[in-house]
Amino acid sequence: MKFELDPLPYAKNALAPHLTEETLSFHYEKHHQTYMNNLKAALEGKPDADKSLEEIVKTSAGPLFNNSAQVWNHDFYWKSMKPNGGGEPTGALAEAIKRDFGSYKDFRTKFEEAAVKQFASGWAWLVVENGKLAITTTGNAETPLTKGQTALITCDVWEHAYYIDFRNLRAKYVSTFMEKLVNWDFAAANFK
Repeated sequence: MKFELDPLPYAKNALAPHLTEETLSFHYEKHHQTYMNNLKAALEGKPDADKSLEEIVKTSAGPLFNNSAQVWNHDFYWKSMKPNGGGEPTGALAEAIKRDFGSYKDFRTKFEEAAVKQFASGWAWLVVENGKLAITTTGNAETPLTKGQTALITCDVWEHAYYIDFRNLRAKYVSTFMEKLVNWDFAAANFK
């Protein structure tokens, strides 16, 4: 299988002023690309090179897992945002959030709290688990793919995701992610 970075689903300046072109350039072209380069090097001449990215994530360990999972997580993160995003979901996803969290406001409070409290580097996720919505966090390269969960959205809380624009203000970044960036259309498509 050919492993190359997917193009960003928008221009690098499309999320400004919330996430600047400088942030996306460093995050996508440096961090994400390095994970891909490391993955390709680890797969060279190996039988796993014929597997899909998801198969590699689900069946690997050590450096191969770390790099493949980080490629997958970042691919998912870019799609979890869009220009003029934010607001509240609609339709079946909105109903499920109300059913499983009481209200959108309660969901958002819990999601932001989980993202901010994720110790060190990691991710905050809205997932489907056993037919219900849940909020989970994962450290480092961990991902819902290995836990039998269906990911709907993710917020990257590694410092490189926000430090250029928000410095050490993770809570402000997470709040901005929810208010201005989250892609509820992507989440709804994953929910179907």
